[in-house]
Amino acid sequence: MIFNYGIDHLTVDTVMGIANGTIKGVMNKQAIKKVNACRKMVEKMASSNKAVYGINTGFGPMCDVQITPAETNKLQENLLISHAVGVGNAISPSLSKIMMICKVHALCQGYSGIRLEVIERILFFIDNDLLPVLPEQGSVGASGDLAPLSHLFLPLIGEGEFWAEGEIVSAKQVLSKHSIVPIQLAAKEGLALINGTQFILAHTIIGLNKMDYLLDLADVAGAMSIEGYQGSASPFKEALHKIRPFKGSIEVAARMRILLDNSQNLASHKDCARVQDPYSMRCIPQVHGASRNAYYHLNELAEIEMNSVTDNPIILSDTEAISGGNFHGQLLAMALDYSSIAVSELGNISDRRSYLLIEGKFGLPRLLTSAGGLNSGFMIPQYTTAALVSENKSLCFPPSADSIPTSLGQEDHVSMGSISGRKFNQILCNLEKILAIELLYAAQAMEFRRPNTFSTIIEKNIKIIRTKVAKLEEDRLLKDDINAIISMVSNQTIIVK
Repeated sequence: MIFNYGIDHLTVDTVMGIANGTIKGVMNKQAIKKVNACRKMVEKMASSNKAVYGINTGFGPMCDVQITPAETNKLQENLLISHAVGVGNAISPSLSKIMMICKVHALCQGYSGIRLEVIERILFFIDNDLLPVLPEQGSVGASGDLAPLSHLFLPLIGEGEFWAEGEIVSAKQVLSKHSIVPIQLAAKEGLALINGTQFILAHTIIGLNKMDYLLDLADVAGAMSIEGYQGSASPFKEALHKIRPFKGSIEVAARMRILLDNSQNLASHKDCARVQDPYSMRCIPQVHGASRNAYYHLNELAEIEMNSVTDNPIILSDTEAISGGNFHGQLLAMALDYSSIAVSELGNISDRRSYLLIEGKFGLPRLLTSAGGLNSGFMIPQYTTAALVSENKSLCFPPSADSIPTSLGQEDHVSMGSISGRKFNQILCNLEKILAIELLYAAQAMEFRRPNTFSTIIEKNIKIIRTKVAKLEEDRLLKDDINAIISMVSNQTIIVK
């Protein structure tokens, strides 16, 4: 499959496809024509006596200092070098690749004024997995992600570092190995490269890709817990949700009906004396559904952003370069913070279901062990989920609610969206672990409901779990069991549809 940068419509799935090699990203003639036409506009402005921000002036608070044509190239190189001040651990190579993919798509739309040869060099990096090393901290999310994008594109000029088989190697060494001469940047190019929201956007894309699966997995874990608890399927009836028709809750209720379909276990409980289940069981459509609604919103905004031009200034003609605010990350930052709460809540309700399964009610032994006293059974893994849930709650403080002026007050309101994106992914990683422990509990609880059978999907998942984790008969080291299911979750081995 071919994707045409600057022409076709980018989606989360497309980005992930280009990143993993199942889709080939290319520049077609139409994109090349747009890029070359915009470059000619920049060259005309750069050679004129009229001050145009970022083309023949300094940057930020130095925007009132005009630069001579002879100094233009040095100005762009200085921009990358001076702005590469990120700190902290390096982001994953996959995030670096996604950032480059998104940046190329923006540059190919023909509003940034960059030369074709620079884009072609970035495409060479993408196609050959030459992935720059960049630190995770240092962006305030306006004027774009300046520090991380500077690190990302330092290798274009022979500076910075690449990943090479898990090791960090100097860009000079890697470029030499491939017989590549560093590029000398020209007017506007440094600014086109480092102004933009691609750091925030890459974290959003990779988070959305993970959240999509975890939303489905949360439904599966909830259904398995209901089976273990012998709860009721009546709260998922279609008629109930038609009269409060939120998209997310309707979808979750429908999924729960499928996940519990033809359950011999629940059928055997149909006429029992219990009136209703706790909220963490019967309110799954409302709670999981609210998180789905947040996902839909973030995905919609991310798709707009990945098809947008977010650098500055924007070149509209050979006489008009607009210095606006398309680089400001607030549009994603606020939605990322909302989605962080949505993901955190999936973990919060999951922990409550795990707790219910160890209370020793409705035919289940306390702590899910028939040999309590001598054995602690599944007492302690819930401590872990409680700790992870609390950590997620603390990570839900919205960075987008904060702003610290930078650039001598020129950039007096910033989004902090890079922090929002990083925290979003931290919460998602914690959710993987919380849901893994719920699956561990639910699988054990369902052992006490045999010989009853469950739905086809749930029966398949029990078999998958039992390939690595046996039923607990007496105390053993549970760390390996937990890690085995976490691995199943992170590798998306558990069947969700």
